[in-house]
Amino acid sequence: MTDHQFDLKISSHTENLKRVRRFVASAARRFGFTVDEASKIALAVDEACTNIIKHAYNFAQDKDIQLSIVIQDGKFEILITDHGRPFDPDRVPVPNMRDYLTHYRHGGLGMYLMKSLMDKVEYRIRPGLKNQVSLVKYLPNSR
Repeated sequence: MTDHQFDLKISSHTENLKRVRRFVASAARRFGFTVDEASKIALAVDEACTNIIKHAYNFAQDKDIQLSIVIQDGKFEILITDHGRPFDPDRVPVPNMRDYLTHYRHGGLGMYLMKSLMDKVEYRIRPGLKNQVSLVKYLPNSR
């Protein structure tokens, strides 16, 4: 049973990422996260949506991204669904941060950030149907 659920559907424009961050941060604050924690959760969701826009949709601006925030069982879960090209998270190497910073590289830290900022990150792929990433942060009063 879901205690609470909030939904947002956006088109795959990078301009919509600000709306996504506000939506997520506002919900996180409502359920007890500090401003700093809410910002980190919003950043993780922003990274996931950016990856969808860049990689799943190849910057096509006429596609949909569905976000659902589900509060249940002590978890604040964000489900992000797209209908783009499938993604295999096991093919993304863990970045060598020393090398990354030494050579001033740009991009490629989305997965690393999501996993660092959230308690749990899972990908579900249903070929031909949809892709979904689940980002979980345990509620402050359940930790």
